[in-house]
Amino acid sequence: MAGEKAAGAERTKLFEAVRGRIFVIAALSLAGSACSVVPLIAISELAKTLWPAFEGGAVDEGGAWAMAVLAAVALAVSLVAAGLSGVVSHLADNDLQLDLRTKIVQKLRELPLGWFGDRSSGEVRKVAESDVSAVHSLIAHGIGDIVTAVAVPVLSLAYLFATQWRMALVCLVPIVVTMVVYSVAMRGGQEQLAAYESSVAKLGSAAVEFVHGIAVVKTFGQIGRSHSRYQEAVGEFVGFYRDSTRRSSLGMGVVTLITSPVVVLVYLSAVSAWLVGAGAVTPVEVVPALLLGLGLTAPLLQLGASGKAMYNAMQSKASLVEFFAQPTIPQPERPVAPEGHAVGFDSVSFSYDGDRQVLNEIAAQCAPGTTTALVGPSGSGKSTLARLVPRFYDATGGSVSVGGADVRAIAADQLYGTAGFVFQDVYLLRTSVRDNIRLTRPDADDAAVERAARGAQIHDRILRLPRGYDSVIGEDAHLSGGEGQRLTIARALVTDAPVLVLDEATAFADPDSEAAIQEALSTLAEERTLLVIAHRLHTIVGADQILVLDGGRVVERGSHAELTAKGGLYSQMWDRYSKAHAATTPQGADR
Repeated sequence: MAGEKAAGAERTKLFEAVRGRIFVIAALSLAGSACSVVPLIAISELAKTLWPAFEGGAVDEGGAWAMAVLAAVALAVSLVAAGLSGVVSHLADNDLQLDLRTKIVQKLRELPLGWFGDRSSGEVRKVAESDVSAVHSLIAHGIGDIVTAVAVPVLSLAYLFATQWRMALVCLVPIVVTMVVYSVAMRGGQEQLAAYESSVAKLGSAAVEFVHGIAVVKTFGQIGRSHSRYQEAVGEFVGFYRDSTRRSSLGMGVVTLITSPVVVLVYLSAVSAWLVGAGAVTPVEVVPALLLGLGLTAPLLQLGASGKAMYNAMQSKASLVEFFAQPTIPQPERPVAPEGHAVGFDSVSFSYDGDRQVLNEIAAQCAPGTTTALVGPSGSGKSTLARLVPRFYDATGGSVSVGGADVRAIAADQLYGTAGFVFQDVYLLRTSVRDNIRLTRPDADDAAVERAARGAQIHDRILRLPRGYDSVIGEDAHLSGGEGQRLTIARALVTDAPVLVLDEATAFADPDSEAAIQEALSTLAEERTLLVIAHRLHTIVGADQILVLDGGRVVERGSHAELTAKGGLYSQMWDRYSKAHAATTPQGADR
């Protein structure tokens, strides 16, 4: 219920920046549509005014001139209104896109960091780029198309029914037939479009999988099998596209034929001749139907032609509404400043879905200037616990504190400046090495950047790059996994956060890089509180305390020597790790 209310509130605010101009666009489109009908009505009335001349009667010259002037003025107003509507709608669309993109950036800053971990970069990019761009059809074209599609037939039929109801009914037939045939042709259109998008997504995934995995596929001789999966996706897409096109083409062909001006004119002329011959209408009463009847179906056809773009725009609107309705990190009304940089876990529990507990009653204290290692089997809750410190998520029970203050009571900017996070995956931007290091502290001078690089044991490697610190990642700077990890450690050092969470910092390191990273981590540990998620147990033997997690609970704690002496879970993990590590080192392999 709360989610539905949030979505409803966001739906009303989505077009807030251009709401007034939406009414202006609608009004201009209505004025333009109405004035486009007036010249035809004026010509019809002019024909009635001039008709007595064919029967030898007197002509109201004043009335004739009035109709001619009215037609000219209405035509001019119609063109001006249509032009203004186009200008206002596109300017409104530009302003809306700027407003939405600005709000999206602000929203992304306010979302919990865990939200990004649950989504791919493609999903975030879709919201920020594709969805915003798709709304263009709704504002720049949709409003005008809808108003015109309604206004022109309504005004035309209103005049026809007021002057000659028989001819009005005759003109109504093509509209009804068009709507019936179009609805039959487009039956299941939304489901077909959804299936089409699904087949495109499958094709894209299969192509990416085939290209990204080509090295492994070739190595193990499975290129035929992998290629066949890609071919199956292509075949599925082609088959669906062919079938859907065959079904829709027939219906749209019939609709185009029915709404063709030639077909409508032939139909109206034939029926009019029959009615005049039967004495049901006079020849002059046929003129309005011939003039107005030709333009009744065109707006409907235009609306149908832009239907896919409109549907995509509505889907994107719904996606944006859902995005803006995502809960943000609650900001404290009265922020509390941390005093010191001790980290505490007080009866911390956490659940991702509100049902299954991932963490249960975790209690621990990490003193300033110490290193605390989190170890345990996969799925034990190590990463989840560490991610609660910088508020990737909020604890669902108990509290996490930094400097004696609940992290939920610390202002976000201050918390991120106090508690840093070095990810296991290396995130480097396609920019200079210097800018990559000072990404989290843009005002850092070159001396600070170099000190951080020296502390991370990466300075000498940077100097060997073609342009040193000005080398661009991905262009003339190509770093190994371990070197990239040291670059992220330099980024943490330049930030100078007193609390640091390290997520398996040696995950991608070769032996040489691992030694350098360990030395860099020793630099990091000086006067800082370190929380380290470790899988390579030999990297944390010198930790001040080790918390052993299993099933979301701390089952053991102590130093490496104390835990190995206990003979518990950590001791068993250490024995298995030592044997595996010995077998994979050169010395172990030789033995």
